[in-house]
Amino acid sequence: MTTTPIKIDIVSDVACPWCYVGKRRLEAALAQWEETPVEIEWHPFQLDPSMPAEGKYRDEYLVSKFGDLESTKQMTSSITEVGKDLGIDFDFGEKWLAVNTLPLHQLLEIAGQEGFKDALKERFFKAYFVNLEPLNDMEVLFQIMGEFGWSADKVHSIINDPAVGNVVNNKIKHFQKLGVTGVPFFVINNTYGISGAQSPETLVNALRQVSQEQEELKTTTGDQCDIDAGDC
Repeated sequence: MTTTPIKIDIVSDVACPWCYVGKRRLEAALAQWEETPVEIEWHPFQLDPSMPAEGKYRDEYLVSKFGDLESTKQMTSSITEVGKDLGIDFDFGEKWLAVNTLPLHQLLEIAGQEGFKDALKERFFKAYFVNLEPLNDMEVLFQIMGEFGWSADKVHSIINDPAVGNVVNNKIKHFQKLGVTGVPFFVINNTYGISGAQSPETLVNALRQVSQEQEELKTTTGDQCDIDAGDC
């Protein structure tokens, strides 16, 4: 007899500080969770697909997005405080650079095929919001991806492959059609949607509800046997 894992699909963008917070809170929830196994899959989203290739430094970006710099101080201060409780040292200093994240999602797409998307997602978040590494600089990307054993040629070919770009854009459109307009967005077992960087307690409660429903369904329908695999 096998236990069907709970699937969590996470729609997020590297350029989203609350997605970083959401990742940490989910990790905290999973650290408490000892019941049904959980499988996680990350999916792409772009908060600003019109971002120019050269990016925008903090002041220019925040003024263009929110109208003035003063009105954003409370927002960034709040995120910074939340991050401290989760071990994230957010840095929204003047050198913080907003970039177009499509190339990053392309690298994440192939990293997923090779089994290290979660680790790369964490690395990109840290580069973007803590280390303030310019993620639109190819030399920086070569260095980061070199940490995972990729050559500069491989990084360059993935970023410049229109087929990979189309795959990413189609995934973004898919979730937009499902009604996702903001991230992070969690989809549990392709049924329940949770918007925002919810608390670990909220996520654990959601997992518990889904797990109970799976058990009730199993009781109703009976366990399934795979005779050929000897899985009963």
